[in-house]
Amino acid sequence: MSQHAAPADRPLGVGILGAGPVTQAIHLPALARLQNNLEVRHIMDVDPAVASSVAARVGAAAGTSMDALLADPAVDIVAICSPHQFHADQVIAACRAGKKAVLCEKPFAMNAEEAARISAVSTETGVPIVVGAMHTFDPGWLAAEQNWGDLPEQVHTIRSSIVLPPNARFEDFATEIIARPAAGNPDYSDIEVIKGALQGGIMGLAIHDLPLVRRFTPDFTDIEVLNVFHVRPFGYAVSLRTPTRVIELRAVMNSTWKPEWTFEAIGDDAALHIDFTPSYVQAGSAVAMISRGNGSETSVFGPYGHNGYEGEWRELAGLARGTRPAPSAQTLIDDLTFALAIADATVASAGAGHAAAAQEAGVSA
Repeated sequence: MSQHAAPADRPLGVGILGAGPVTQAIHLPALARLQNNLEVRHIMDVDPAVASSVAARVGAAAGTSMDALLADPAVDIVAICSPHQFHADQVIAACRAGKKAVLCEKPFAMNAEEAARISAVSTETGVPIVVGAMHTFDPGWLAAEQNWGDLPEQVHTIRSSIVLPPNARFEDFATEIIARPAAGNPDYSDIEVIKGALQGGIMGLAIHDLPLVRRFTPDFTDIEVLNVFHVRPFGYAVSLRTPTRVIELRAVMNSTWKPEWTFEAIGDDAALHIDFTPSYVQAGSAVAMISRGNGSETSVFGPYGHNGYEGEWRELAGLARGTRPAPSAQTLIDDLTFALAIADATVASAGAGHAAAAQEAGVSA
């Protein structure tokens, strides 16, 4: 058992930094199903009314101070669900506070320098960190990983395809949301707005699947962007290439029904197809299908009884109790580096394409 491990005779205490829609519609329902093992004890939000109202749902303490939450001896695990720019400093503070495990919503850092700081503190303090890319904890994905054999070595094409209605629709199905952030009205004639939307799409949505993509991409440090399209009102279509792989990332978020979230890895003699459940729907695990021999042999895994969000909380409980090995800090850094490289290359390609189109229009005029 590690120096931070908790005894097994009581529920572990959870403290949550940030009480927005993800906390309300995803984490609290997942934790409610694990209440014999995990118990929400402290919720912090910069808006005191939101903090107290959300905390009242679960009988937790409420406040507006991160320091007070980190100093609360009832909190064993800290979940960081705040805006991206606060993640690195809050992860580091939670580690230095001596907590038993930390969950950070993606991305856990905004650049390589922040990631290196987090890795160093995690190593120094021995506090394990889990990043909330929930699909890596989905039992459907984990079952596929245990059964795909040599598929990663033979894959040539990888696809992530996401079709979702706006988050608000799923959030409202899950719970009554308090203080949802106001929606904007983007000016899509401004290339900087489009670049920001693409950056947000990769780092906010595609990033859920990028650790899966990287699992099949050994040469992930050498990425070339082939095509980039911004899909309105929110989405992207990005084609990339490494020396040995083609990667396709596609997403659209509009009023379409039904939702679909699929991941594919296609090899010379085998293929993996996974259907994931939407993030805000507590509908069990993904279903994975592995086909071999031109489809003559097919194995199906799932659905199982819980999704990736519940899976990551089970993982956190095991880490806090010292019954599971800590994740590799290098894996977290490599996943972030991969996501940042794709986001940066996507934004740069979109900017170059816009400039070329503008120049051509000028010449034509």
